[in-house]
Amino acid sequence: MRRLIVGLLLGSVTAAQAAVLPEDRADAMYHEYSGGGVTVNGPSILVRKKVGDNVSVVGNYYVDSVSSASIDVKLSASKYTERRTERTLGVDYLRGNAIMSLSYTNSVESDYDANTANVSISQDMFGDLTTVTLGFGRGWDTVGQSTDPSFKEPVDRRNYRLGLSQILTKNLILSLNYEAITDEGLLNNPYRSYRFYSGPSNDQFQLASENFKYPNTRTSGAARISLKYYLPWRGAVHGSYRYFSDTWGIQADTYEAGYTHTLDSGWVLDFKYRYYTQTKADFYADIFPREDAQNFMARDKELSTYQAQTVGFGVSYDFLRNGWGFLDRGSLNLDFDHMRFHYDNFRDATAAGYDAGQEPLYEFSANVTRAFISLWY
Repeated sequence: MRRLIVGLLLGSVTAAQAAVLPEDRADAMYHEYSGGGVTVNGPSILVRKKVGDNVSVVGNYYVDSVSSASIDVKLSASKYTERRTERTLGVDYLRGNAIMSLSYTNSVESDYDANTANVSISQDMFGDLTTVTLGFGRGWDTVGQSTDPSFKEPVDRRNYRLGLSQILTKNLILSLNYEAITDEGLLNNPYRSYRFYSGPSNDQFQLASENFKYPNTRTSGAARISLKYYLPWRGAVHGSYRYFSDTWGIQADTYEAGYTHTLDSGWVLDFKYRYYTQTKADFYADIFPREDAQNFMARDKELSTYQAQTVGFGVSYDFLRNGWGFLDRGSLNLDFDHMRFHYDNFRDATAAGYDAGQEPLYEFSANVTRAFISLWY
């Protein structure tokens, strides 16, 4: 869930448009996610600056303040709060029709440290109608546990990316992307528990820690196809499909469609709809027949079978269009997403008055808000 939130809120600060260096700009954002008993909020500051004609540097400071009383927390622990601070430094180098990018990200919280390095190269070809991008990322994480200062477990992550962007007509752009990820180490949440039947008639349950109950390796791959069509009345429509699968048995499909409309007054309106569905991991169960039912055991709802729908709306306004002092222009932006999650085989074990395994299926909604200002200089 943390990765989903961050992806929705911030996007990638390392992506660069091929053969053109990013413009000098500064962004200040406030974000908030609220849903399912979890609230995540905080600021983000991003600054880009060219150094000469061939180099652009970027720095990003991002903060998450988390308050959680999620269904998992209510089942086995008490509400908690924590703070995560993330810093990114990157550089883009332009040479001919190619851009080479490097970035390093450090993320620190009380019980999890993450370090990630990324490198990519984008090359324009065939009269700038085609752009090919290759990328590689390496992550070194350390998983801790607030209740045990001696608990330190490593996680090694590797990410391989291949992208193709093709201008098909003056109004139509096609994008193809593939990503492969390998993870090795402690891949479960050290605080999470699974449940199993207990009681003389299996009408009750007990909890046991998921620690070291996951496979210590995971390989996943995702392919995405996107189309964007520019309409004659200063609007554009876009759609995409993404397929995901991994060695844990999860398969997922994501469909997204959207529309962007630009007004003469400087306002830009965005609308989007996203539908996501996935199957469960091979070793997932809402409740197991006994404590030692199998070698690998998990009850993380993100590994269950579920569907998620997102309806989003965004509005931005360009100001200082004629510049002001050293500023070239500015933009005010507000984005809002409403998300709904429905789980097919994860039940609300906190519900009273039900036998174990007969509780209502869990569902919840969440809202994501991003408000930010961008200044070009």
